Amino acid sequence: MEKIASFTIDHIRLLPGLYVSRKDHIGSETVTTFDIRITKPNEEPVMNTAEVHTIEHLGATFLRNHTEYADRIVYFGPMGCRTGFYLLLAGDYVSEDILPLMREMFAFIRDFEGEIPGACAKDCGNYLDMNLPMARYYANKYLREVLEQAGAERLNYPD
Repeated sequence: MEKIASFTIDHIRLLPGLYVSRKDHIGSETVTTFDIRITKPNEEPVMNTAEVHTIEHLGATFLRNHTEYADRIVYFGPMGCRTGFYLLLAGDYVSEDILPLMREMFAFIRDFEGEIPGACAKDCGNYLDMNLPMARYYANKYLREVLEQAGAERLNYPD
């Protein structure tokens, strides 16, 4: 059985960044999958499920309500390894195209106060597993270390 594309990336050299993971063609449409890598694989501790869950709720809510991108959002959710998230957008994009959107989203998460959208028993299957302070910490770290100074090494997978 062949490895899927995401398992062919050198995770030893992979930095936190914003990468195009793949582009799929469905009929005449393109869907771009982004790898939003928050922590350095196999070196930094992975995020705990509570902050991942919180980022998922806040990020998905932000994206699906965004004035420009709401209709292009296919999916936003965590990676199983808990080092980042996947964002699937309808359209053919490169990482630079969505830097402003990601800066907005992670600033929204960093600055969020109040009740997390969907964090109640009626709306979520594990609503108690949330950690807003750590979600804000990771959002701020990602903004400062990746999005505010994104060069080629943070926007293109290592060769």
